[in-house]
Amino acid sequence: MSSTAILLLAHGTPNRLSEMSDYLQHVTGGRPLPPHVITELQHRYAEIGLREDPLPDGPPLTRWTLRQAELLEKLIGLKVYVGMRNWHPFIADTVAQMKADGVTHAKVLCLAPQNSRTSTGLYRRALEAAVAGAFTYDFIAGWADEPLLAEAFAERLRPVLVQAHGAPVLFTAHSVPCRTIRATSADEAAKSAEPVPAEGIQDYGTASEGDPYPVECKQTAAAVAKLAGLNDGQWYFAFQSQGIAGAPWIGPTVEDTLKALAEEGHKAVVIQPIGFLCDHVEILYDIDINFREVARELNMTVYRPESLNDSPALIRALAHVLA
Repeated sequence: MSSTAILLLAHGTPNRLSEMSDYLQHVTGGRPLPPHVITELQHRYAEIGLREDPLPDGPPLTRWTLRQAELLEKLIGLKVYVGMRNWHPFIADTVAQMKADGVTHAKVLCLAPQNSRTSTGLYRRALEAAVAGAFTYDFIAGWADEPLLAEAFAERLRPVLVQAHGAPVLFTAHSVPCRTIRATSADEAAKSAEPVPAEGIQDYGTASEGDPYPVECKQTAAAVAKLAGLNDGQWYFAFQSQGIAGAPWIGPTVEDTLKALAEEGHKAVVIQPIGFLCDHVEILYDIDINFREVARELNMTVYRPESLNDSPALIRALAHVLA
């Protein structure tokens, strides 16, 4: 008897501050990070509410991802599981539960719409190791061009455009190392993975070879802009949350773009991340705290649309991609 289920894959995030070191070991593939990096990440997570006592409903990324799975399950009528690459519930543990539940086939979707070797590729490798032939699965590598995803973002953006009185829109996605874009395999890309933001990152140039991520990010942004009624001169794109690895990460950075907009005389900007499906540290700290401070020093106001989180349009998008 066949039993089909859905598996959603996500990044994962620690539940308490003392787990930061162990969590980062998973992110970097076991490479140690300097103590000051761990301390800085603990500070940022503390700024968005993480403490030593676990939050009752879990950290934002975990809480919203599980909620998305719950809503998707109700919509499509299939069992939906969640597996995280870097923290609980780990992909391997979730797959073990699926095996115990008698799953014989799964449709697998990475909750990072734009396909990159540092997300989709690494998640797929972890999945393959965990499944080990126990059941078959269809892996959806990227869904950056899903129309319902663009509509979900545009739905959040439209009311903020009214509040911002014509301010330009800056779409963002998480940066990745330049060598990831040039890498020819997930193994090479894994060597570049690092989670820590830094400034002064050079532009990535063309992405005609290697990783499709930069092109797909801009494709999503362009689709959202069109649905929101923005002309080409009304929106921009930048990569956020660059790391501090020795090699450069792709840009342009949000910081540099804000400076350029300020020099053009803009007093406000709308920042909408289109690479993230729910609240977590890259939104709640990097945008809501750090970029707002950068903008304040430039005499600018930052507006940010609500994250997708439990957006019904997002859940419909997930269902359509998995259909």
